[in-house]
Amino acid sequence: MTTTGILKSPSTCLPVERVDASAYTVPTDAPEADATLAWDSTTIVFVEARAGGLTGIGWTYAPAATADVVRDQLAPLVEGRDAFDIPSAHVAQCQGVRDAGRPGIAGCAISAVDLALWDLKARLMDLPLVRLLGAARDTVPVYGSGGFTTYHDSHLAAQLSGWVHGQHITQVKIKVGEACGRAVPRDLQRVRRARQVIGEDAELYVDVGGGYNRKQAVRVGDALGTLGVGWFEEPVSSDDLTGLRLVRDTVVCDVAAGGYGYDLPYFARMIGAGAVDCLQVDATRCGGITEFLRAAALADAHGLEISAHGAPHAHADAAACAANLRHIEWPHDHVRLESMFFAGVLDPAGGTVRPGRNGPGNGLVLRSDEVEEYRVT
Repeated sequence: MTTTGILKSPSTCLPVERVDASAYTVPTDAPEADATLAWDSTTIVFVEARAGGLTGIGWTYAPAATADVVRDQLAPLVEGRDAFDIPSAHVAQCQGVRDAGRPGIAGCAISAVDLALWDLKARLMDLPLVRLLGAARDTVPVYGSGGFTTYHDSHLAAQLSGWVHGQHITQVKIKVGEACGRAVPRDLQRVRRARQVIGEDAELYVDVGGGYNRKQAVRVGDALGTLGVGWFEEPVSSDDLTGLRLVRDTVVCDVAAGGYGYDLPYFARMIGAGAVDCLQVDATRCGGITEFLRAAALADAHGLEISAHGAPHAHADAAACAANLRHIEWPHDHVRLESMFFAGVLDPAGGTVRPGRNGPGNGLVLRSDEVEEYRVT
């Protein structure tokens, strides 16, 4: 991928020449599951946007059909537009999927295109993306995330120990809510085991994935509080705003949700309901960097911090530009794939990453030839 930028003359339109999409499915390195789903592979959909002899790249974790949405519905709306006018492309895409529906696959497709366009613009200007957006901090805190419910206790211990004692990441998260909330004793046993492994000084988070009902979440939340758990993610369904508010008002853990938001009104409803202590935002779902920063501003206006959900290399630059950022997720499954697919990945040792050090754009180079065996479309 060429990285030599060109500075645009204010009077010159530099059109997006082409938008391409591809999808790759990679087997997991071990069976993975949370409260309500189990999977043995992960699909990543890439978008490449070209202009001025350069290419920007964005991606999302979504079904392979997302690539068809990019090619068939979004590319015709973006190609020919000025590569520097990303809001124009964003509006056109959101309007273009009106009848198809934005939440879900279409939202993921828009997000990947938006990420690619921001990367392209930064490369055209020969700037690191974080410099183009304007940083609020030099480093971005991360928390290790994994601890799938399918993991044996020894596997869980090894993963947590690797983060806390190996990489010195002192905030870590495990999945609970196993079997749609029908295995609470095992959930609590795994939390106790996690606390033993990481020690008393590290922060311990849990992700229920919406697996509990309201009263169950309150009861478990009380137990988690005694174990020093400070983050209670999706204790009930993220669609149950009343339930989230009930849990938030009752337990000492911070309640977090929002990773399944596909547009700004979703976040407005969640904030307006008083449903969370920290708003999660996923740039690979919500509409890319454009909507990520809008959601961050919306949360900030209501005195809330945000946390980036999944896909850490898609978030690092924008996260550094959000004044009310708490941290970004460093999830095992996404980190593994991003390390396979990209050269130039970030190093979380010490519990932070520092975007902007690997050249223009997001600083990543796609290893297309090396991962061709996983390509599905």
